[in-house]
Amino acid sequence: MTRTVRALPLLLLLPALLTACGTEKADAGDAPEPAPTTARQPEQDDRLRASGIAPELVYVTEVPGFTLAQQSVGVSGDDGFSAAYWAKNGAILRLSAERGSAADCPEDHICRAPAKGHVVRISGEKVAPDVLRRAADAVHRPTPAELAALLPPAPTATAPVQRGDLPSYGDGAPDNSVGQGG
Repeated sequence: MTRTVRALPLLLLLPALLTACGTEKADAGDAPEPAPTTARQPEQDDRLRASGIAPELVYVTEVPGFTLAQQSVGVSGDDGFSAAYWAKNGAILRLSAERGSAADCPEDHICRAPAKGHVVRISGEKVAPDVLRRAADAVHRPTPAELAALLPPAPTATAPVQRGDLPSYGDGAPDNSVGQGG
């Protein structure tokens, strides 16, 4: 019994000693840079999924002079994300993020692969190539505040609409009879 009691502290200390071994740091040049984590609200992810968008495929960009067109935010492909940004001079910048790789990037797009299996495509109308590159370089996962600005307002519960054309008897269907003569 006393031998077990004496060995217990050594056994508990062994995992800590093993994890402290090694002085060499991992080579970060071979691994892709991890995507920054954002503490999103579960409610925001639920709203994205309800729209058909996979939350992990939501990316945004920032380009001076361009503003997000809220009504453009939507689904791209099966469960990807798309949004458009506009400028006062009529230029339009499009961002779409889907599952895939940047290997098959269309000629008039700039593509980035910010995470394994994700591709973000940037294209535009009346947009200079250097502006497209800046937009592609600024692609990032949205902060909770940026995500809140992307999403439409949350639906609110409303009372059922009272219709005046439904009969109070039977199955409740409107009476669409035409009467005599057809």
